[in-house]
Amino acid sequence: MRQTIPPPRTTATTDTPSPRGDEGAPRRPEVVRTTQRDAFFDNAKYLAIVLVAMGHSWDLLKGDSRTTEGLYLFVYAFHMPAFIIISGHFSRNFDLRPDRVKRLITGVMVPYLVFQTVYSLFDLAAGDAPNPPFSLIDPLYLTWFLLALFIWRLTTPLWRVVRHPLTLALVIAALASASPGMGGALDLQRVLQFLPFFVLGLRLRPEHFHVLRRREIRILSVPVVLAALALAYWAAGAGLDTGWLYHDSGARQNGEPWWAGPVVTAGLFGVSVLLTACFLAWVPHRRMWFTALGAGTLYGYLLHGLLIKGVGYAGWFHTYGWLHSAPGEVAVTVVAAAVVTALCTAPVRRVFRWAVEPGMGWAFRAESRKVSPGTL
Repeated sequence: MRQTIPPPRTTATTDTPSPRGDEGAPRRPEVVRTTQRDAFFDNAKYLAIVLVAMGHSWDLLKGDSRTTEGLYLFVYAFHMPAFIIISGHFSRNFDLRPDRVKRLITGVMVPYLVFQTVYSLFDLAAGDAPNPPFSLIDPLYLTWFLLALFIWRLTTPLWRVVRHPLTLALVIAALASASPGMGGALDLQRVLQFLPFFVLGLRLRPEHFHVLRRREIRILSVPVVLAALALAYWAAGAGLDTGWLYHDSGARQNGEPWWAGPVVTAGLFGVSVLLTACFLAWVPHRRMWFTALGAGTLYGYLLHGLLIKGVGYAGWFHTYGWLHSAPGEVAVTVVAAAVVTALCTAPVRRVFRWAVEPGMGWAFRAESRKVSPGTL
């Protein structure tokens, strides 16, 4: 997804004349701060958003093909955890400094309010509005991630001071999965069940990601991915419930006893982290043709959802039966990847910046206007 936390900084020094203008006086170095985006993370975010778009397109096809269903299960096991881990990693320096709070509001909360409204109006126009038709606390479709990120980021100072933060986050997620009737307010099931991935990202240091560059890690990831694909294909044929992968409901809602919640939560966390590591192991570390698109992934995320919904409401997948054939499924996958790529480009970002990255300097006091650069 474009995050709001400062990317790694590099430091350069330049010599400046002494204040007195003395020719022979020693010159003191002036520290010049420059920001440089990390190509690895931009590449990872772009590839992850492509997987998100492909997964949403397969949602309109799954059930017709065991292969598509299996790929759907495989991708859903790690694509959002990967995004959330990266989001957590870029949130590790978040505090309540005014400029960072401002960036959190303008880069996360305001887009949530804008697109919550847009999605509500879209559903209302299509005759598929919930009851009530608009709610600020019940996220619609993709907006849950923005609300969750807002909540997670506000809790960042807590995870820096408690002992064993990841263990605590896993306990909270397990308890949430065992709790019936949590309801849809703030999409708390998702917020709490995905929380361990965010906390893991907070705890990871750059050297942890560097480990994934090792050749042996890439080689080991191949049999792991093949085994996961085989397991997903088997699960698709067995008709296993995919509800667990959405992390939006408890064990009772998934038709299982309460104690299954903590067990499945722990198991899925391990599987998701392992597959995320395999995914990141194959992400290029150098600049690629798509690296710059990594800065626009939130645009692709929020805007492609409108297109997916529009196609669904238009009934194209009922009208054009060939889309459910093997060539049709391949075509849908390619189009989904191409569309989300286009939505991450600079021209689209310029058009929709008012909604996704509004400046809103007029709404804040002067001391909060110096905003740390970064990307969600």
